[in-house]
Amino acid sequence: MSEQRRTSPTPATARAVDRSTSVLASAATRRMEEHSWYRRLTAEERSWVGLVVEAGISAFITWFRNHGDVAPSADLIFGNAPQELTRSVSLRQTIDLIRTVVDVVESHVDELAEPGDEALLRESVLLFSREIAFEAAEIYAGAAEARGAWDARLEALVVDAVLRGEADASMQSRASALGWGSVAHVTFVVGPAPVSDTGPAAAVDTLRRAVRREGLEALAIIQRNQLIVILGGTDRPVPTVTSVGDHFGGGHIVIGPTVPHLFAAGRSARAALSGLSAARAWPAAPRIVEADALLPERALAGDQRARRTLVDRVHRPLLQDSQGTLLRTVEAYLEQGGSLEATARTLFVHPNTVRYRLGRISELIGYDLAAPREAWSVRIALALGNLALPEGSTARLVRPRPLEEPSKAQVTNW
Repeated sequence: MSEQRRTSPTPATARAVDRSTSVLASAATRRMEEHSWYRRLTAEERSWVGLVVEAGISAFITWFRNHGDVAPSADLIFGNAPQELTRSVSLRQTIDLIRTVVDVVESHVDELAEPGDEALLRESVLLFSREIAFEAAEIYAGAAEARGAWDARLEALVVDAVLRGEADASMQSRASALGWGSVAHVTFVVGPAPVSDTGPAAAVDTLRRAVRREGLEALAIIQRNQLIVILGGTDRPVPTVTSVGDHFGGGHIVIGPTVPHLFAAGRSARAALSGLSAARAWPAAPRIVEADALLPERALAGDQRARRTLVDRVHRPLLQDSQGTLLRTVEAYLEQGGSLEATARTLFVHPNTVRYRLGRISELIGYDLAAPREAWSVRIALALGNLALPEGSTARLVRPRPLEEPSKAQVTNW
């Protein structure tokens, strides 16, 4: 008849295990040096890991002494380590740590166990490590959940500060906590919130992960029925927004201008929100559209910044032309429906002169009058510029002028 397996250690084994705390802790700490991630930790972080190792061995010895009557508790092991340890050491690395401690204890079984207690000691080590590994996973899951909720709250506060244009010290502190203290090239994007069965938080997380796969940073919240995203790390946001556009709901997605950093993002936010409100005035607008492309609609909707931008880009440069020929040409060309010949007859110049001036005008203001939408944008800009002239001034009307002497280049073109 085979000998019955022991369920509790002999007193000699229990005493040997009791006296082994410092030896096992030192051996485990030395063994940790084999892990590259441990070697990369700071001295302070290593000391935290050392505390966990010591606490783990002490907890095992106490548990073993009590014959496993009470379930192992991870709180006794991780309780003295600061919460920041979950940021420095991942769950996988924590499992490495537990495995290392188990290996060390197993390697000392023959020294610690009395004859016949070896199997019991090994089984106890494995049972203890299994229970602690499960509890460690729960601790990390709880820490991640709490950190996620806290980060989401910080994120909402930062985005709200951007919306209100409050780039103060509190915003800087919160942004730094989220890792945005030094992020450059920031763009505000807004569009309809998606309809999601899993809820808004899951939709935001999915979009954020999609943006990070593009190698960029993202702050994202759903506010009322709008999905707001602040992109960081690129001065070319359109390709990124295009790649993640499916994460928005149906409707226009408006991209504000890119600004140098998060603390200037209020300007980008105002432009994007204004563009989203005005986008319905342009039925043919693309789904993903930059706020600058909606300047005429924004101006018509009462956006004073859009009005000033249009006047500064179009009316003012044309008005500053010393001879006044460019402004007269724009006015005539628009009045004549974009006809070179009719414009030339109105101005008493050759059509090639009109063509030459239109090229100069395009270079000066960045709008091509041959494109219907751009010509309409220029017409809106001129109207706003004329309205902004001092009281009593009138817009300069196109009046017949004597035929201008063409340049040699123009003669060659004829």
